Amino acid sequence: MRVPGVLLAFFLPLPLVLSLSSLAQRSAAPPPRRAPERDNMKEATAPAHPALKVFQFPADQIPRIDGKDDDWAMVPDSYAVTLADMHDDEKKQRPDPKDLEVKVKVGWVKGLNRLYFLYEAYDNYWDFADPGLHNDTFEVVVDGDRSGGPLIPRFRNNSDQDPWDAHFSMHGVQAQNYHIFTPSEGKDWALAWGCQPWDKELPWANHAQSYSFRPGQPGRYVLEFYITPFDYAACEGPLRSVESLLYENKIVGLSWAVIDYDGSPDGKNNGFWNLSPEHNMYGNANYLREFRLMPLEPQLRKAIDAHWSFKVIDPARRMVAFQDESTGRITTWKWDFGDGTQSAEQNPIHTYKQAGEYVVVLNVEGPAGKARFSRIWDVSLR
Repeated sequence: MRVPGVLLAFFLPLPLVLSLSSLAQRSAAPPPRRAPERDNMKEATAPAHPALKVFQFPADQIPRIDGKDDDWAMVPDSYAVTLADMHDDEKKQRPDPKDLEVKVKVGWVKGLNRLYFLYEAYDNYWDFADPGLHNDTFEVVVDGDRSGGPLIPRFRNNSDQDPWDAHFSMHGVQAQNYHIFTPSEGKDWALAWGCQPWDKELPWANHAQSYSFRPGQPGRYVLEFYITPFDYAACEGPLRSVESLLYENKIVGLSWAVIDYDGSPDGKNNGFWNLSPEHNMYGNANYLREFRLMPLEPQLRKAIDAHWSFKVIDPARRMVAFQDESTGRITTWKWDFGDGTQSAEQNPIHTYKQAGEYVVVLNVEGPAGKARFSRIWDVSLR
């Protein structure tokens, strides 16, 4: 069955639906007509750096936030970002593993709007005795919908706006910056730089670390944490906020910096290692790197697996749209709607004649075999 145009929104990602809605509203009142003029927009170009990868964990192997790296063993080294992939944009030193060595892996889980991180580092001098901002730091900046733009008052679009008005209206709102203290001892684990410190707490974030060194000593450090990206993180709290939706192959804006202190008398850092080529990425999301939310690695996938979702698009007429979400190479679909009717379409729309609670079954078949998935009474109509 062909899908009516009015139903297309059901099959589009929510961020795209919202964007189209917003565009329609902005277009409702066009400006006065004037003579056509040449479009001066620049031609799109490929990004200067290739997109990096975010590993997808299976739903039954979500990382435990315990400060250990054993549940990250399944993540291939191709996902790792090391100091060799970064640069000291203050040009104070060259990479030397005897001084500082860093490896970062990022993961996600389908169905959860969270980014998981494993941060492993060796430093020949860990600086974390001060109770304030002076601390070896892993600074993470995320823009879940890649809307770009300033996220701190210094780079605000309206230069005449009072800095404190900017702080409480846009600081950390459309993209978030976390100064994560490595290690955090006798202090909060992170500074959520902006007006919404709630987003570094459960259930939107969690962390655990392990280390055995003291301030000024060398040693190995392991930090495990997750954060929740927000399209809009309100100062007033989570009830007015909008999480970024994470789904396969989505590109998110993400970068980080490693700020290395070695106990210098003037209190200045001796290295600002940046994943972004632009130093100002910490306050302007235009400069973040692209990261792709990857599908499951082949060795973690079933050869064929049936799955589906649905939406009641017209309750009065008992009209239901079914969405195939099966994985693997599939050649045939067979739907049993539970009312004595069937369909061989991949994404059928079905109208039920009577109210009821239905058992709906999808059978799929392909070169790798067969699979079935049923929902019992989820489809309930009056």
